[in-house]
Amino acid sequence: MEINPMEIILKYLPLLIPIALLQFGLMIAALVDVIRREKTKGPKWVWIIVVVFINLFGPIVYFIFGRDE
Repeated sequence: MEINPMEIILKYLPLLIPIALLQFGLMIAALVDVIRREKTKGPKWVWIIVVVFINLFGPIVYFIFGRDE
């Protein structure tokens, strides 16, 4: 019995697409917010790195802890 990788990908693709879209949307929204906001808690360049490289959780962490209102 062989496992076909393409079958596995096609099986889980409907679950992965919404997660990828959510991650991409959060990342874009967080980057726009970081760039437009005058003050953040900490340097902006650090928040940009967090948002870009810590995929799904980076933007969430920024929105919770990084915004200086």
